[in-house]
Amino acid sequence: MDLASLNAFIAVVETGSFSLAAERLHLTQPAVSKRIAALEQQLDTRLFDRLGREIGLTEAGRALLPRAYQILNVLDDTRRALNNLHSAVSGRLTLATSHHIGLHRLPSLLRSFTQAYPQVALDIHFLDSEVAYEEILHGRAELAVITLAPQTTLPIKAIEVWEDPLDFVAAPEHPLARNEQTTLADIARYPAVFPGSNTFTHTIVRRLFEAEGLAPNIAMSTNYLETIKMMVSIGLAWSILPRTMLDEQVVRLQLSGPQLKRQLGYILHTERTLSNAARAFMALLDAQRK
Repeated sequence: MDLASLNAFIAVVETGSFSLAAERLHLTQPAVSKRIAALEQQLDTRLFDRLGREIGLTEAGRALLPRAYQILNVLDDTRRALNNLHSAVSGRLTLATSHHIGLHRLPSLLRSFTQAYPQVALDIHFLDSEVAYEEILHGRAELAVITLAPQTTLPIKAIEVWEDPLDFVAAPEHPLARNEQTTLADIARYPAVFPGSNTFTHTIVRRLFEAEGLAPNIAMSTNYLETIKMMVSIGLAWSILPRTMLDEQVVRLQLSGPQLKRQLGYILHTERTLSNAARAFMALLDAQRK
């Protein structure tokens, strides 16, 4: 098996299309088809079922996929280990981050990093924190700067960098904004716009309500905090936002009881050899820790 064919195989699986795989790999569609055909010939088995315009993995294709990832990850790990011997900070750094952190926490760090290490090619993927976690787990990114999960297990290691307080918020004209003191029971009576149910932030907030035997009235949900802020600001619902996002568009509700917060930081795969570029970026992140 040659690496070019394995890369083509993974690209077709991840995009679900020979044409999109060709765009990703900067090849023509016939070139991708030729690589897949060569791989199928080498393995003496069909890897894809082609049903009109739809394609799907055969049983052999499903068996090959995790092994293809493993082969390419081992090769990347070997390349990084050898490059690290030169002690130069160069090459490609694949970094995953959430949209919120990428907008509000990373710009100054990225500016400092690119100025200090101009030989590094940054490949930044903006993803939901939960998706970024999977990217690290499967070796498709070296580092991810995200909202940390309430619990992280090996082989993923999480390092907290920032503590991010969360506030209950509403539009200035919302009925809840008139209360000098608000309880969770008061809040639960009104519609809410919530972070998506698959997000770590959603889990943190829902646990607070469950501890009081309450359930929030979730009318809408989205993974994008900027969208949540817009919906709150026009009076559609209350929500929870990081304190760093508060301004005159929304009002912080004065809530008695425990204060919510989440942890922001970075994660890495403990069984992966990190490049010098990744280590240099980690040093910048570690300098932010308090």
